[in-house]
Amino acid sequence: MKFFFLCLGSMWLSVGAALAEAAEDDFIHAKIVSVFYHELEHAIIDVMRLPIFGQEEDAADVLSILLIDEYFEEDSAQEIAKQAAFGFLAEAEDVGKPAFWDVHGPDEQRYYNLVCLFYGANPDERLELAQELNLPPERGESCEEEFQLAYDSWGPVLDEMENLKGYLEFDGSGEGLIQSVIKEELAYLKGKIGFPSPVRVFLEACGEANAFYDPNETSIILCTEFEDHLRRQFKNM
Repeated sequence: MKFFFLCLGSMWLSVGAALAEAAEDDFIHAKIVSVFYHELEHAIIDVMRLPIFGQEEDAADVLSILLIDEYFEEDSAQEIAKQAAFGFLAEAEDVGKPAFWDVHGPDEQRYYNLVCLFYGANPDERLELAQELNLPPERGESCEEEFQLAYDSWGPVLDEMENLKGYLEFDGSGEGLIQSVIKEELAYLKGKIGFPSPVRVFLEACGEANAFYDPNETSIILCTEFEDHLRRQFKNM
């Protein structure tokens, strides 16, 4: 990495700006990964015809954390989980009063569920992170058991999918961090998760900041507006 500066004053301004930009990009990267994996779980539930006892959105949140724990090195997994958790807090502040009629649980509850499951996957390595994210000790006592229950439920499904040959296929154009993150994740997942037939991943303008799974088209859609939404969200944190 190379930096060229005209004077000491501009050097510190440039370093400060670079650090701020890096922190923003880290937040956006982590949130995009978390959201993509959440929508991926909806695709898995649909294509694999899985029975879900409870809210599907909760099941998708759970599997998202399991995959982040499974597929990322410890430092990266902790950073993604941390920033994804902060994203739930930011959403809670944006929304204000929770919409209890919504299919998603309240964002603050999703925050604690995420922290608990991630901590429960590796309590020895993640105690400090759990404390930093203010996981109450009384909830922490059950997190290891909660993770094991989730792993026992999803593990056989993921084992079966390793042997399927229908992969995630990207269909999108343009520039930006969101595109590079999604393409990187798709390349990594090839050979790790397969489907009975291909599932397409679209990156396109939607007119809103959103991401969703379309069961009629067997497609994951990520809206290009989502990145700008996350940048605004980061600046307001």
